[in-house]
Amino acid sequence: MTTLTFDSLNPATGAIVGSHPKHTADAVHEAVGRAEQAAAWWAALAPAERRTRLLDYKAVLTQHLRELAGLVQEETGKPAGDAALEIVLAVNHLDWAARNAAKVLGRRRVSTGMIGVNLAATLEYLPLGVVAVIGPWNYPVFTPMGSIAYALAAGNAIVFKPSELTPGVGVRLAELFKESVPEQPVFQTVTGLGETGAALAADPRVRKVAFTGSTATAKRVMAACAENLTPLVAECGGKDAFIVDADADLQAAADACLWGAMSNAGQTCAGVERVYVVDSVYETFMRELSERVTKVKAGEDYGPITMPGQVDIIKRHIDDATKSGRVVTGGPDSVRGAYVDPVIVEDVPEDSPSVREETFGPTITVRRTRDAQEALELANASAYGLGGTIFARDRRRATELARMMRTGMTAINSVISFAGVPALPFGGVGDSGFGRIHGADGLREFARPKAISRQRFALPGMNLTSFTRGPEELERLIRLVTFLHGRRKR
Repeated sequence: MTTLTFDSLNPATGAIVGSHPKHTADAVHEAVGRAEQAAAWWAALAPAERRTRLLDYKAVLTQHLRELAGLVQEETGKPAGDAALEIVLAVNHLDWAARNAAKVLGRRRVSTGMIGVNLAATLEYLPLGVVAVIGPWNYPVFTPMGSIAYALAAGNAIVFKPSELTPGVGVRLAELFKESVPEQPVFQTVTGLGETGAALAADPRVRKVAFTGSTATAKRVMAACAENLTPLVAECGGKDAFIVDADADLQAAADACLWGAMSNAGQTCAGVERVYVVDSVYETFMRELSERVTKVKAGEDYGPITMPGQVDIIKRHIDDATKSGRVVTGGPDSVRGAYVDPVIVEDVPEDSPSVREETFGPTITVRRTRDAQEALELANASAYGLGGTIFARDRRRATELARMMRTGMTAINSVISFAGVPALPFGGVGDSGFGRIHGADGLREFARPKAISRQRFALPGMNLTSFTRGPEELERLIRLVTFLHGRRKR
């Protein structure tokens, strides 16, 4: 029987990078079966042994960093430096997950309180089993490894379905893992189109799905998961806002804003798409931004649009913005095949598609605001809520604005910096999804809490969970609870 294949292409040149099988539902079923057996073996290893294997995998990835970055560059078109940077970040997260899993997830005693004075209680987090990871193409190492590394550290086996645009990267990640864990298929990659991912999400033996992609696709994945009550962690992109307060370092703000919006051709889920600048510094900020953007070139500083269909969305948003707003740089002619030159447009109405919908391209809209409070209100008036940025010198004020921003993460006087801190959870609210990867929350996301209580001794005259309980025992309980909790505090 002939195995159907598909090609991955270099979006910058159109050249074929590699051919990969379109794994059928039966092939996915077999992979999950292998993973189920491997999961039992992996979970049975001592946490210290898993830690050693994962740290060895970290070393293997580091040794192959240049090779892997070259493959990322070929399949996405991004510059080699950007490809290397995302692998460095992934390695850093893998290191943190391996070193902290036992401390975060291991068994610990918890207080039983006065009512449970005769009990001992413990809490630990146990592996789920098989975790399915459905990854994106924009950061084909860093983003899926944010789920893969933490799920592996929590003791699970992985079946990874990479984007059909970057299958070679996903295959290579699993191949390199075998150098550290050759005994069992703890980490497998299946390749294919949407049907392959759907078969993986629908398999009842998968205990959790980690998905990164569009909100629309997340809803379809969630529907497939619902058939088996399979839990889902979903990261669905954003429309992130960048607020510049009156006391901001405007040079630093302009520099960060431009990089956050244009790096990776704007194909960053937590990238800058909307900018709100307080009136008193607006003109100065715009001069800084306008001067800097002239030095940023598509094809040099960032690569092509990786997914061909995204170009139509970007063009539609540019057309909309330039008709209703004032062009600072770029315009409809900025779309040149797979490449899009930087586009900055001022005063675009807040109900425009270019402000409301995720663009995922090297474009930003900029708006003048009365003050930071108005900027915050506009930033929060979005269905999305992934990340955001505040630039302000007053640390207390900046922190207050960051806390009130309706996002899962906010960076102050930096851009997207939260993604590089392994101890911080990554995820959003609203149409940006739910659940968290990274950090202690990311480890617990791929584990199940196990609570155990043990009676150490019987309480004399207080056997409350028995049909032999008398009214005297209940009265003693009521008196105890009244003593402990009956005093009002004002």
